[in-house]
Amino acid sequence: MTPIEDSEIERVLFVTAHPDDLDFGAGGTIAQWTAKGIEVFYCVCTNGDQGGEDPSVPREEMPKIRQREQTDAGAALGVPAKNIEFLNHRDGWLEPTIELRKEIVRVIRKVRPQRLVIQSPERNWDRIPASHPDHMAAGEAAIQAVYPDARNAFAFEDLLKTEGLEPWAVQEVWVMSHHTPNHFVDVTDTFEKKLAALHAHVSQTAHNSEMPNRVREWGERNAEAQGLAKGRLAEVFRIVDVK
Repeated sequence: MTPIEDSEIERVLFVTAHPDDLDFGAGGTIAQWTAKGIEVFYCVCTNGDQGGEDPSVPREEMPKIRQREQTDAGAALGVPAKNIEFLNHRDGWLEPTIELRKEIVRVIRKVRPQRLVIQSPERNWDRIPASHPDHMAAGEAAIQAVYPDARNAFAFEDLLKTEGLEPWAVQEVWVMSHHTPNHFVDVTDTFEKKLAALHAHVSQTAHNSEMPNRVREWGERNAEAQGLAKGRLAEVFRIVDVK
């Protein structure tokens, strides 16, 4: 599917389960968009408290650590802290509830993005780590928020009547980690910025010296599958027309 031209996009909103999910899935693409002047926003559903590798770190400290890391990672890609919102649901317990849908609708109506980037609500049997239950829950709640809720004045009426948030119709959705992608972005030139963002997630990546090589291998496989020249790197998405 041919996406809307980036020149027609003013704002992009990411909805993901955990801090670092969007950097692994689309860090190189984000760096390209911000360089073009597109305003990028993050909505992170959980507080990430089940993350980290150091058992000496108190669990109650982990949400603050991970939010700080996500803010630092955003800065590496050109996303300011004011554009990052954390919904602070419990890590590992996320479900696509009506309440979560409403929270995401609120963010969509505040940001008013033309493009929304989400995680896949479908299980990827070839890449089980991409199908963390929180990922699928965030993806399911986000796509339900796009259609029908965010555009419908009669869905969550208090958002309009009490908070003054007008309905908003997202024009297209990009799905990360989908098992049948239909679009790719060549991120060879922004790959180092992606790595900088991932390195900012110290609690998640500092222990893994192989992380850069593994992420590069993913990018190379994506690029090869799309017919790009050897040595190129790509991120892949499933684009959904929701107009």
